[in-house]
Amino acid sequence: MTLPASSTATLDTAVAAEHREMLRALTGTPKRLATKWLYDARGSALYTAIAQQPEYYLDEAEWEIVARRGADIAARTRARTLVDLGAGSGRKTRLLLDALRAEGCLKQYVPVDVSDSALRDAERALRADHPQLDIQPRVADFTAPLGLDSADAPVLLTLFGATYGNFRPDEGRSLLTTLRTQLRPGDGLLLGTDLVKDEAVLTAAYDDRAGVTAAFAKNGLTVLNRKLGANFRLGDFDHDVTWNPRRRRIENALRARRSHTVTLAALDRVVSFTAGERLHVGISAKFCREGVASELAAAGLRLDHWWTDSAHRYAVSLASVADGGAPRR
Repeated sequence: MTLPASSTATLDTAVAAEHREMLRALTGTPKRLATKWLYDARGSALYTAIAQQPEYYLDEAEWEIVARRGADIAARTRARTLVDLGAGSGRKTRLLLDALRAEGCLKQYVPVDVSDSALRDAERALRADHPQLDIQPRVADFTAPLGLDSADAPVLLTLFGATYGNFRPDEGRSLLTTLRTQLRPGDGLLLGTDLVKDEAVLTAAYDDRAGVTAAFAKNGLTVLNRKLGANFRLGDFDHDVTWNPRRRRIENALRARRSHTVTLAALDRVVSFTAGERLHVGISAKFCREGVASELAAAGLRLDHWWTDSAHRYAVSLASVADGGAPRR
């Protein structure tokens, strides 16, 4: 994998762009806090802890699928390079790494995540277990092209953890299109998606009794305080989770307890909140097989294989480039 060289000017430009994005989100209607801003070292630890809560079934269901189908996936893809989008701790990916190594094809592993600390921790553990594997961690936003080249092929991209459901419909279409442009015939995309089910089960998974998910959502305010020199007070917001049956998605928000203002010192701006106003943290869309196939097809991808856990709560799809395909960008 060829990675672009960084420079001070590039970093300054990236910070300025991030500040503009944050300002648009915090001053729009409704106000938003992008899911990616929840992640720093503490946010990554909280996200890992969410998966251990009794109400949260997604990680267990996905683990079951990869554990049962890992050898099948490895045999079907024969991937030389595994690119793990939103890698985090890489817990489930270890199963796939083992399966691909057993298949005798894997040479390179590229974990991609916005959290540098999570990548470092995962890299140390993996290097101990797989000393011969070429591990190339990448701190990046995977919604942008990653710089794949022909020497990496065949490539398997993985997007686990129901991450795809966190994107709004237009963002999801854009993401799949971006991923599609990086794939050639013979490459694959392994996509995890949560399935539509009983409302009580869904809402409980995102509003656990221990309050771990609430802490994770509020960690985004801590990240904004650090990045923007802001003065958000976590006690000024309550965690608010609702199910939207029309759009078939969980809607996650922080609701202001009182009217107040927040100063964004780095931007020389002040943002006002009214009592009861919702700061939208993110969504988690739920799917059916036909919907996943349709969204993949719209991006020029073909749904080749569909696996669910034994309780049919969650699915992992293997997709490939439909009808040949153009070279990667």
